[in-house]
Amino acid sequence: MTQVFREDAYAQRCTATVVAADERGIRLDRTVFYPTAGGQPGDTGQLRFDGTSLAVIDTVKADGAKADGAEAVLHLVPPGSTLPAPGTAVEAELDWARRHRHMRMHTCLHLLCAVVPGSVTGGQVGTDRSRLDFNLPTASLDKEAITAAINRLIAEDHPVRSRWIADQALAAQPELVRTMSVKPPTGTGRVRLLEIEGVDLQPCGGTHVARTGEIGRVEVVKIENKGKQNRRVVIALVDQAKLNPCQPHGAC
Repeated sequence: MTQVFREDAYAQRCTATVVAADERGIRLDRTVFYPTAGGQPGDTGQLRFDGTSLAVIDTVKADGAKADGAEAVLHLVPPGSTLPAPGTAVEAELDWARRHRHMRMHTCLHLLCAVVPGSVTGGQVGTDRSRLDFNLPTASLDKEAITAAINRLIAEDHPVRSRWIADQALAAQPELVRTMSVKPPTGTGRVRLLEIEGVDLQPCGGTHVARTGEIGRVEVVKIENKGKQNRRVVIALVDQAKLNPCQPHGAC
């Protein structure tokens, strides 16, 4: 299947054809919906067809199912919904405001990862608050210092882009993998990297903004001791100014 979000995180809608639909969810031949993975929640939105608008309440990977070399995606709908038949043409449209906040947050977590030393043991992207857990032998992390460092990188407006690396090349550069709990998917011959120019480079399959300036101002709101060497850093979006999420494309 075609995963539109892999090539264009700013695509808000696409036309598609229903491949399968049952109580587990709806599979399309292409989608803009990102499925839950890597600490980023699955997208929500609408599927429109035959004058009907069907809510997508979550998006997940279809267990073991692949199409055209890519993992199939299940669009979950409310129980009891009238499902479109295979072959039905639909328009898939995201809850864009929610997705864009996830993009800002996910990119900000990469900045946090660049600012705080230590391997990442876990993380979660949210619409308002997100977190990373670090394997650190000391509790001496300063909220104000980390907040200032992240906001400086945001203000510098670094370009953000994705590229691919061969499995063998990644194996030869283990320092690129910062996460201890989740290893990048290998076996297809290549792995997607997320690069924040001059700041951070590591495997990531999530959706991100095009420049760090699009994140807006953030704050470290909490640092928790979650174990002998586990420090949880929680960040929040605090700049609620109207950002232009369509900037890379010029218009929505």
